[in-house]
Amino acid sequence: MKPNDLPQKHWVLAQRAEKMNPSVIREILKVTERPGIISFAGGLPSAKTFPIAEFEAACAKVLRDDGPGALQYAASEGYGPLREMVAAMLPWQVDPDQVLITTGSQQGLDLVAKVLIDTGSRLLVETPTYLGALQAFAPMEPKVLGVASDAGGIDLADLASKADGARFLYLLPNFQNPTGRTLGEERRAALSLRAAELGLPIVEDNPYGDLWFDQPPPLPMTARNPEGCLYLGSFSKVLAPGLRLGFLVAPPALYPKLLQAKQAADLHSPGFNQRMVAEVMKDGFLDRHVPTIRALYKAQRDAMLAALQREMAGLGVEWNTPDGGMFLWARLPAGASAIALLPKAVDKGVAFVPGAPFYAGEADARSLRLSFVTASVEQIDTGIAALAAAIREQLGR
Repeated sequence: MKPNDLPQKHWVLAQRAEKMNPSVIREILKVTERPGIISFAGGLPSAKTFPIAEFEAACAKVLRDDGPGALQYAASEGYGPLREMVAAMLPWQVDPDQVLITTGSQQGLDLVAKVLIDTGSRLLVETPTYLGALQAFAPMEPKVLGVASDAGGIDLADLASKADGARFLYLLPNFQNPTGRTLGEERRAALSLRAAELGLPIVEDNPYGDLWFDQPPPLPMTARNPEGCLYLGSFSKVLAPGLRLGFLVAPPALYPKLLQAKQAADLHSPGFNQRMVAEVMKDGFLDRHVPTIRALYKAQRDAMLAALQREMAGLGVEWNTPDGGMFLWARLPAGASAIALLPKAVDKGVAFVPGAPFYAGEADARSLRLSFVTASVEQIDTGIAALAAAIREQLGR
């Protein structure tokens, strides 16, 4: 009997699997692989910033000095020297025992979901918020509520009206994905106090905080209330995303369960990668390297702002000016749709991400996200001109 002749058992999916959805951004990125497409869609760091020579040297040194250890199974908490480096670089007192190395900060979101969310749990997020977080939370079947937000971030009155019974507030205070906005000092201080009064924990996601252009952002939320916050960070934006290394900092009472969830997920993040990162980071490398990233991204942001000012004149398009990070947020004029605009833009050789998938509730169909860090200045000029032409076509002008 051949295998195909055997009686077939149909796979039965778990109910939570029905809550899983493909990443809209990942699907759009497939389109951008077509030759000639200028992409403002991906949230990818510029490959120009990857310290390849430093990693080449670190790779050789790690294998020469500690090859067996680097290639062996390792502690779930992470490589001790790297955990110590993480604790030392944060702007508040952190014990290395509070640091858990994760397989990218995306895994940190997954661990948070598994440890803190039950079916039907109420969660609060900004409006809009990071799509990857919504994807990480969705399989646990929570009730996710978007809190009204403006250019300065979370609306505290709306937060208070929705906080009762919420497990946590998920927040990206620095150069937020997707909007690029930053929570200012006054709003940040007020939010920290209000969340503490409401008994509302905060999950603070900060992958972009080092990518400021003119001045660093205010003190993290976690520094203001370490017991009431869980902090997520990443090496993807300052070193290389392909390493898949991030970290979380958790209050001692929460840490053991996050560690157990980590052990169940993958035992540990790659020890070889952790040793390489620690080797590269020693002797203050990030202090020398990150300013070069800031300078590159600022120049590209300025190029996109200038192109938008030039090409969008008279079209009624609005956009913000981020103070750091990788994204800016734009809004089409009344009657336009970013989702409907996308295929027209792709036909003209440019791609972006419609804003709708970033909303937990009712979406703004006119919004869109533009990434300025992977395109050259010349590509930015060409791409924004093509985007303007697509908008004119949609508006019938």
